[in-house]
Amino acid sequence: MGFEGADPGTVRPGGRTARVRESVLRAAGDALAEQGFARLDLADVARRAEVGKTTVYRRWGTVTGLVADLLLDMAEQSLPRTETGSLLGDLTANARLVQRTLADPRQGALFKAVIAAATCEAKTAEALHRFYDIRVNEWAPCVQQAIDRGEVPEGTDVHEVVRAVSAPLYYRLLTSGDRLDEAAADRAATAAAAAARAGAYLRGDAGRA
Repeated sequence: MGFEGADPGTVRPGGRTARVRESVLRAAGDALAEQGFARLDLADVARRAEVGKTTVYRRWGTVTGLVADLLLDMAEQSLPRTETGSLLGDLTANARLVQRTLADPRQGALFKAVIAAATCEAKTAEALHRFYDIRVNEWAPCVQQAIDRGEVPEGTDVHEVVRAVSAPLYYRLLTSGDRLDEAAADRAATAAAAAARAGAYLRGDAGRA
């Protein structure tokens, strides 16, 4: 569910406008990872990206506007879901993508900065919520396919299962300081899959029944 798989700095086609956006967003990500949200400055981002300050101010306007676009770009560039034919296989693929993202020194620091900012900046919080909505919606069909195969009960909340996979990994990132390795990712996937099969994520009346 994190920024999964795309290499920072990947240039997409689209001419000068797209190249400027890519440069500015890469610079913004670097600055966030190095300095945190509180010290993020549009003029500094423009300098890092080697573009005019006027361009950055005109297009993004505010730091929160720039971070919102950065999160949108990250969601757009994230790798599509993996379909292995089993719920555990799919959730493990998701967990390992999230783990690699959060264990990366740059990306882990970037997410810490954005999450910290989201606790006190409403627009940043909205952008972060949109980012995760996009990523959860990308992976939710894997759980629906498991329902269709009979692996998990009808009425399972597919979005909650996907969220349950990455939750322990973000907990490690933000609170415990424990090593964030593939073993942790695999445990998170195994736990979410087992809970889903047991009916832990049934919605509403289905869960109460």
